Amino acid sequence: MTAPHQDAPSAGWLDHARTELARAGHRAGGARTAVLEQLAGAGCCQTAQEIHDLLRGTDRRRVGIASVYRVLDQLVGLHLVTKIEFGDGVSRFEAAQPGGHHHHHVVCTGCGRVDPFEDRDLERAIAGSGRRTGFEVTDHDVVLRGRCPDCAGSRGAGEVSPPG
Repeated sequence: MTAPHQDAPSAGWLDHARTELARAGHRAGGARTAVLEQLAGAGCCQTAQEIHDLLRGTDRRRVGIASVYRVLDQLVGLHLVTKIEFGDGVSRFEAAQPGGHHHHHVVCTGCGRVDPFEDRDLERAIAGSGRRTGFEVTDHDVVLRGRCPDCAGSRGAGEVSPPG
């Protein structure tokens, strides 16, 4: 039962993040607040550059790219944000839900499109694998790679489909 994931993190995540930052002794500065609000409104992962560009696009905030990276590093260190690597040399970031609810990603190898998805059967299979191997699975990352519908539809006549 695979389903697309469209929801942005809840206002609850933003409140949780602010509480945890205050608990860790960080004040609510302009750059930190701007990055938090941007992440809270995002439906999926974003690069630091994308976050920076979106913040620059709003006249209300002037946040430098170095500040964005600094804030993201703090948020990752406090487990408020998940850093995601797709193997392309670019880190992406998304809000880490306090209850552990998460989604996975499918990445187009043609155009780079990234879509989130949820799959209860996959989660059960991962938990079962942990039990069978004797591991207590505390975290996992699943990234599916392939061609999105647009890129698959534009496949050249000489191109060979992958097996499967």
